Amino acid sequence: MKEIELTSLDIKLYTEKLDNGLEVYMLPYKDKKKYFISYATRYGSDVLKFDVDGEEYAPPLGVAHYLEHKLFEEESGIDPFTFFSESGTDGNASTSYDYTQYICYGTKKFDENLRYLVQFVNRPYFTDENVLKEKGIISEEIKMYNDIPDYKLEIKLREMIYNSLSRKYDIAGTIDEINKITKEDLYKCYNSFYVPNNMFILIVGNFDCKSAINIIKEELDSKISVNLPKIHNVNENDKVNKKELIIKEDIEVPKIGIGLKVPSKNLKLNDVELDLYLNMITTILFGSSSEFRERVRVEELLNDIYSEWESTDNFKTFYLYATSKYPDKLVEEINYEFDNLSVTTTAFNRIKKVWIANEVKTVDNVYRMENNVYDDIISYGKPIANRVELIRNMDIKVLRNLIKKIKFDNRCILKMYSKDKKKL
Repeated sequence: MKEIELTSLDIKLYTEKLDNGLEVYMLPYKDKKKYFISYATRYGSDVLKFDVDGEEYAPPLGVAHYLEHKLFEEESGIDPFTFFSESGTDGNASTSYDYTQYICYGTKKFDENLRYLVQFVNRPYFTDENVLKEKGIISEEIKMYNDIPDYKLEIKLREMIYNSLSRKYDIAGTIDEINKITKEDLYKCYNSFYVPNNMFILIVGNFDCKSAINIIKEELDSKISVNLPKIHNVNENDKVNKKELIIKEDIEVPKIGIGLKVPSKNLKLNDVELDLYLNMITTILFGSSSEFRERVRVEELLNDIYSEWESTDNFKTFYLYATSKYPDKLVEEINYEFDNLSVTTTAFNRIKKVWIANEVKTVDNVYRMENNVYDDIISYGKPIANRVELIRNMDIKVLRNLIKKIKFDNRCILKMYSKDKKKL
């Protein structure tokens, strides 16, 4: 078992890689009651085509999400949600573009819940009947989301940003596509990607490391590694697909979505550093203490705002979502910020101090630490042990050089207005 010191945070992370390739990450706390377990596979809706048994295979859209749903159906009839709830524990799962994870979290019966989580993820039970039954459930889920304006805003914005990448599609797929899914599709994708050398387990909170690793080995040592399928990548244009779009929905207050697409291949920074500097740029532009926030507050232009970066092969993509009674004016203010970006040493150093303080405070929160370590594994293939030092060593000269390389005009703007103008 390898010990990793999370520098400047006074906490240790323990890792072990089984002979079959399964990675285990453990972050124990002695002074907490809660624990959080995540069992994840590096397989999500990004995979549109891969080679299996020497042939190309393109499953219907939404298979990864469908697979997540079906693993909660056991041949024994036991409902995993019921199993976890009987010990006062919560269980759940989620599918993203690049990962699927199965989780449980609580304060009691750690050993039993860890063992059961590992067991049910490793005993798929797909039949023609239960696959057909799930189609109605997921179809209703898709219909429900299609009626949510914020969801429509996100999907439309993704379609404006991406030309070919799977990120332009909904993770759940479409009703037409999921109706094509068969149990053979599910088994083929499961057997290709739900294998130990493509999966990891992350545990954070109150638990015993030796007990946890023993349970994991008892359950998974007999699993063998396999040759992972070759995934077919899609060529994506550097430019956004569509620059501007206006749509109308049944909403009270107009919404906007803005996407900035940044090709990352020529930016000359490793992924961790690049993400830090990109987040610095957007914090300076639109953070809570930015000049933009103060200006739109005084002018009462902004109801709420949310932004994030997303990483894909060869691209970093920035999403900004906001609601405003005056969307045209708000877009003007946002465009002004992009087109007149400047960085002061004062703002740069202030943000660094805030980030370092937040990193230190996060250590005390089991769920936030789990989320941070999980995101690291997804984004970088391993936990980042020296993040505080990386932040402390950030250089404003590097930031300014990066800003010169980014084409900030490679962005798209989506406006969502009310169908009924009287509501404005």
